[in-house]
Amino acid sequence: MSAAAARCPEDWQRRLCRPRPALAGLSLDRPRIMGILNVTPDSFSDGGAHNAPEAALAHARAMAEAGAEMIDVGGESTRPGAADVPVEEEIARTAPVIRAIAGLGLPISIDTRKAPVGRAAAEAGAGLINDVSGFAHDPALADVAATFGLPVCVMHMRATPADMHVAPHYDNALLDTYDELEARIAAVEAAGIPRARILADPGIGFAKTAQHNLEILNRLSLFHGLGCPLLLGVSRKRFIGTIGQAPEARDRAPGSIAVALAGVAQGVQMLRVHDVAETAQALRLWQAVARGRAE
Repeated sequence: MSAAAARCPEDWQRRLCRPRPALAGLSLDRPRIMGILNVTPDSFSDGGAHNAPEAALAHARAMAEAGAEMIDVGGESTRPGAADVPVEEEIARTAPVIRAIAGLGLPISIDTRKAPVGRAAAEAGAGLINDVSGFAHDPALADVAATFGLPVCVMHMRATPADMHVAPHYDNALLDTYDELEARIAAVEAAGIPRARILADPGIGFAKTAQHNLEILNRLSLFHGLGCPLLLGVSRKRFIGTIGQAPEARDRAPGSIAVALAGVAQGVQMLRVHDVAETAQALRLWQAVARGRAE
C-alpha cells in the first residue's frame, strides 16, 4: 500500500486495495481490451460499416483475433447530438448480431440505455450491460441485469446524447464526476446488483469539454475509490482529434492509444477501443517495459 493510500480512511483503503473480482468470465489481474462493434448507420467513427450481421460477425472475429477479450455491441449512436432510436429498431439491430457472434466464445456486452433492448440482448447471449446513462435513462434496465445476474458498466453522463454537449459546466470536473458516478453506482446496488458486478466508467467525452476530460484523466486513479474496476473509453473521441490535430476519426488511433496507456498507468482494468490490434500491441509493449521483461 502506498503512503498516500495508508492515510485514507479505512473504508477507502479497502476500496482502493482489495483485488477486483472477475467480470463476465474475465479476470482483472491485467488490463483487458473491449472491442467496439457499432451496428448503427450513424456512429461518429464507423457508422454503417458493420450493421449487417455478416459484416458484424467478420469484424468481431477480426477483433477477437487481434486481441479483443470482450465485444461491445451498440445499436444506438450516443455521439453528441444523436437522436433517440426506437426500441424495436435497436433490438432488430443488436439481437441478431449478438446471436451471430456468440459462437466466438468471447463475452459480449450490450451498449444500451433501454430495458427491452437489454432483455433481448441477454436472451441472445449478452453477458454484460453497458449503459452510458448510468442506468438513469431507464431504471428498469438495472432490474433486467439483476434478473439475469449480469454484470454492468455504469457510466457518468449528464443530460442525453442529444443535448449533453450544450455548455457543460462543473464546479470541479473531477470531483463532481466522481460524486455523481458514485451516486449512480449506489442506485444500481439498490436495484440488486452487487458492487462486485459493477464496472465504473467516468464517461470521457460525455457532457464534458476537452478541458474537463483532461482534468479527469489527469487524476483518473481517484476513481478506484469507488471500489469497482474501471473502464476507460476514449477511442477516437473529439478531444483526441482536437489536441492531436487529427480531424478525421479514423486517424486518431495514435492519440487514442496514448490516452489509453496513460489510463493503464493509473490502474484502469478495461479499455474500450476501435483499434484493437494497435492497442493490443501497445499494451503488450507497455506491460513488458513495466515488468522489465517480455512474457
